[in-house]
Amino acid sequence: VNEWSHKWLLKFNVDKCKLLQLGNSSPANYYLSSPDGFFRSLICKVTEEEDLGVWCTSDMKPSLQVQKAVTKAMQTLGMLKRSFKFLSRDLFLFLYRTYIRPHLEYCAPSWSPYLAKDIDALERVQHRATKLVKNLSALTYEDRLVSLQLQSIYCHRQCGDLIEAFKILNDFTNVQMGTAFTLNTIQFTRGHPFKLVKSRCNLELRRHFFTNRVVTQWNSLPSYV
Repeated sequence: VNEWSHKWLLKFNVDKCKLLQLGNSSPANYYLSSPDGFFRSLICKVTEEEDLGVWCTSDMKPSLQVQKAVTKAMQTLGMLKRSFKFLSRDLFLFLYRTYIRPHLEYCAPSWSPYLAKDIDALERVQHRATKLVKNLSALTYEDRLVSLQLQSIYCHRQCGDLIEAFKILNDFTNVQMGTAFTLNTIQFTRGHPFKLVKSRCNLELRRHFFTNRVVTQWNSLPSYV
């Protein structure tokens, strides 16, 4: 990569280059060299970095992304609470879907949490937000969702996973189906004919990765869906 950058006169800015190593092994040292090779600059090592709005960590767990998303959503919720003394049902739904829920669901298929503490942290945002609607604060969280015709954040993420899987299987994205899923060629007497093969995983992180966790939900869909 370093030689390519010098050949095409697109030199990297060392101050903006960072090394994020995945896994538990000790990261090695990497350098960017000058064209003549006399000067070498050490690339800074980091354990976390933001890429396209999603925080990646060396252990690949989504806890940091959840923390960042919850913080942004809570800040926006506080701003709305200070700005509006009265929130009707329709006004709340418009503001919530426009300014708060996008923080909780942006690129969710790539970082959907599987730890209970992270799932609860995202759900608490909606729990607190629905209390702002007039005449609903005394109801339980489940009753407020029914009254507002909202899903839980967890269920909404599951729908997002299924929609993303549908896009991949029907070639509506740039992701090739063969690189993500394998169709099950065994004929079933029940269910739909587009069932997927679920691979065996040794690591908990891999087991909850998108291409594995969505298979069970996808295979359990009724034929009409």
